Amino acid sequence: MRQIDVRSLGRRMPSIEWIAALITALSMLSACATGVPPRGDALAGAQEVRSTEIQFAKAMADRDFNAFVSHVSSDAVFFDESNIQRGAAAVAAAWKPFFVGSKAPFSWAPDHVEVLASGDLALSTGPVVVNDKVVGRFNSIWRLEAPHTWRIVFDKGEPVCNCVSK
Repeated sequence: MRQIDVRSLGRRMPSIEWIAALITALSMLSACATGVPPRGDALAGAQEVRSTEIQFAKAMADRDFNAFVSHVSSDAVFFDESNIQRGAAAVAAAWKPFFVGSKAPFSWAPDHVEVLASGDLALSTGPVVVNDKVVGRFNSIWRLEAPHTWRIVFDKGEPVCNCVSK
């Protein structure tokens, strides 16, 4: 049976401190690999989405159809009262009539925006206004498709309920 000199093992085996440092470094790298940004980044993302939603609505107000369409993802799904438009071309065709005339038929603005911790998907919601009266609420899902380029992937509006409470 061969004997092992224990003193020589100390030179070849890493110390406990070295192993602990390696585990800590690997854990940190693993956290980075998940892509989950700190909460501050999610807040910055929410501000980006809010700004993008405002630009989207401004395109309608300015009667700039091309700017409006540039915010729509190629695989977007928009819902109206009775139809679903799938894809940017279908959405553009359905919304083109809203750009006829010098005044927009309605407006909207976000009053709440949330971004996933991953930083690549967001919800914006807010009132839809016609002649200074809130007539509905919109709900839009935005996806980060390129660095700093948010595009709308789902959009659905709902009329304001004129329900009477019992």
